[in-house]
Amino acid sequence: MDNVRERVRMIGVVGAGSMGAGIAQLAAQSGFSVILCDSRPEALDGASNRIRSLLARAVSKGKLSQEQADQDFARISMTTDLEQLSGADFCIEAVFEDVSVKHSVFQTLDTICRADVILATNTSSIPITSIAAATNRRDRVVGMHFFNPPQVMRLVEVVRGYETSDETVALTRALAGEMGKTSVEVKRDTPGFIVNRIMIPQFIEAIRLVEEGVATKEDVDTAVKLGLNYPMGPFELQDFGGNDIGLHVMDVFYEETKDPRFAAPQSLRSLVRAGRLGRKTGKGWYDYEGGDKR
Repeated sequence: MDNVRERVRMIGVVGAGSMGAGIAQLAAQSGFSVILCDSRPEALDGASNRIRSLLARAVSKGKLSQEQADQDFARISMTTDLEQLSGADFCIEAVFEDVSVKHSVFQTLDTICRADVILATNTSSIPITSIAAATNRRDRVVGMHFFNPPQVMRLVEVVRGYETSDETVALTRALAGEMGKTSVEVKRDTPGFIVNRIMIPQFIEAIRLVEEGVATKEDVDTAVKLGLNYPMGPFELQDFGGNDIGLHVMDVFYEETKDPRFAAPQSLRSLVRAGRLGRKTGKGWYDYEGGDKR
């Protein structure tokens, strides 16, 4: 789609966590004006600090000039008022993986955004059709699944809901291309799409290997990295992404399919209950010896 820059000048991003802030930075560095919205002022402050820090790091490494970094940051405006996204030409939701929260966001966006605006969700597990049901523009709701961190990871999964139009998919893929990403189309709205559909069973099997005493988590990670040439082992990757998120995705998979392949191992549930959430905090699989530590 050649006219994507004419159709999309301002991108709205809802949710200022690590994914939302990363998508906002990526869009700004791709030359788009961005409105980043979150109901929590502290989340916006954190996003601002992270984006400034990452841009400063790029400058220090010679990847950006200071002038470029300043211009990129200036393209991002931040607000706690969702109504401010009424002027956006394309909206991307990146809030927590809770269908009721997403429904609330999409209901509001549906009322304030122009009728032609596409509403995209960064969900990694919730069916697009379910999210689109909260709107009156189901043909213009699409999955746009970035990977963490969005500024670095090259893939975007573009996911069709049951009523998503061809034009919506085409524009979303073109926009991903303008952001420097390679997109793949998920033609059927199935839990986990492509990557998580493959990755989550790997996580589960890795955990079961440790539960059964077949190998330690350290050796499982080493085996996967050296034997499959993955950059991170399954336990390292779970800690990086957040073990609570991994558990939530498994539960969504299981509830949607009732397939025992996706039943979360008990040790993961205990890990999350103990507050070992990962996300580079040092509190994850590698400081947890198992057992229910409530």
